[in-house]
Amino acid sequence: MNGVARYCFGVDERTSTLIDLALAEDIGPGDVTSNYFVPEHREARGLIVAKADGVVAGVEIAAEVFKRVDEKTSVKVLLESGNHVSPRAYVMEVLGKARSLLTAERVALNFLQRLSGVATKTRQFVALIDGTGAKILDTRKTTPGWRALEKAAVVAGGGTNHRMGLYDRAMVKDNHLVAEGGIEALQKAINQLRTDKPGVEVELEADRLDQVEAFLKLDGVDYILLDNMDNESLRAAVEMRDGRGPLLEASGGVNLETVAEIAKTGVNFISVGAVTHSAVALDLSLEFVDISDGK
Repeated sequence: MNGVARYCFGVDERTSTLIDLALAEDIGPGDVTSNYFVPEHREARGLIVAKADGVVAGVEIAAEVFKRVDEKTSVKVLLESGNHVSPRAYVMEVLGKARSLLTAERVALNFLQRLSGVATKTRQFVALIDGTGAKILDTRKTTPGWRALEKAAVVAGGGTNHRMGLYDRAMVKDNHLVAEGGIEALQKAINQLRTDKPGVEVELEADRLDQVEAFLKLDGVDYILLDNMDNESLRAAVEMRDGRGPLLEASGGVNLETVAEIAKTGVNFISVGAVTHSAVALDLSLEFVDISDGK
């Protein structure tokens, strides 16, 4: 990680499959409303409009949904992911067969609203710690199958990505058997991991200051997770580190009311599961306008 946000929106194989699954789930054997009640040759122009303040994310995914339903649909992105929106702001314009736009509408909005909600929630946390030097991290508390998209939405909101999964960083917690042999066994396991998988980072969880003190003496540790420590203990851990060694991540009890004071303790990162698991979808809608309207 090294404090660098990593994930960005792109229609890779996994996302493509997710889009196909979402469309199949919604359309099934056919959109009976559009097919029976909308003239086949009717052309339409639609605008995706924000109905609330927030940060848009996943615009590229929504655009792909419209194109996936009908490749002849013209899609014009008016606001890229990461931009702030206010009510009545236009995010995207789509032009094509009315049937196609209506068939794609719900799935496109589901992606866009959910991901924009994650970006908006992240931006709220990021704004509260501005100027402290700390960074907001996401977690693995994501919607199954949506992890890469939701992590990209965190980046759009100004946050930073933690590990993607169990494979790209070791996080050693109290209940991991590797720690049972004490500090010497822990160092041996770190050394072996470094030999076998040199690109994998190492993070150790501490819920007491004596653990922090011990972990700071180990070699090969990239991060120390300070779990559910009060602010006084967080400041003490920062003083122990004294600007050297593993970076410090605060976790537990983080919300919009507590995050600013946590950031002021001097920790490097604050992980917040709420940016994904508690994000509320941003209110957006598709509105049809006169096809000749230059709005």
